[in-house]
Amino acid sequence: MHGTSMNRTALLIIDVQNDFCPGGALAVPDGDRVVPVLNRYVEKTLAAGVTVCASRDWHPPDTRHFADRGGPWPPHCVQGTPGAAFHPGLALPAGAVIVTKGDNPRDHGYSAFDGTTGDGRGLADALRAAAVDRVLVGGLATDYCVLNSALDARKHGFDTVLLLDAIRGLDLREGDVARALDRMLRAGVGTATLETVGTDEKA
Repeated sequence: MHGTSMNRTALLIIDVQNDFCPGGALAVPDGDRVVPVLNRYVEKTLAAGVTVCASRDWHPPDTRHFADRGGPWPPHCVQGTPGAAFHPGLALPAGAVIVTKGDNPRDHGYSAFDGTTGDGRGLADALRAAAVDRVLVGGLATDYCVLNSALDARKHGFDTVLLLDAIRGLDLREGDVARALDRMLRAGVGTATLETVGTDEKA
């Protein structure tokens, strides 16, 4: 968005948790490859006063999200387990806003905007309270939680930018990632990379 200062921007890191990385219960292929890239985004955006938010799946053991309760997924990111922890290489700053989602056993929690911050607010309210009007989105997985979070950011009225070099997808059905990207672009989501994120080229 032309003319938007970076200090009115939030970096939203989606679900970079152990269970979504190689060796995890629901591993995204090359999911850990986003970690060093996101760390560079954190460094770059913190210097500009950007708010850093990180969402996490935080499922109870008994949830309709899991296959043993009729859901689509194997158990993953169960509250308090090592798999639910953020990837150890992810360098979240001390002041990062943690957004917890999927903790209601009746909800899937695909979108960070379904979650709550540590003080119980929804993400949209927390961002507005910080005078944020632009959201940079990266993380896992492109075709599920990144997709839903980016679409919801647009629905809530935020200028939304997808970080193309900081996402990876599951692509369980061939073409899922491509379709997700198309949906985001058609919804008005912009795109950026480390080289362009500080410019007005697309965002």
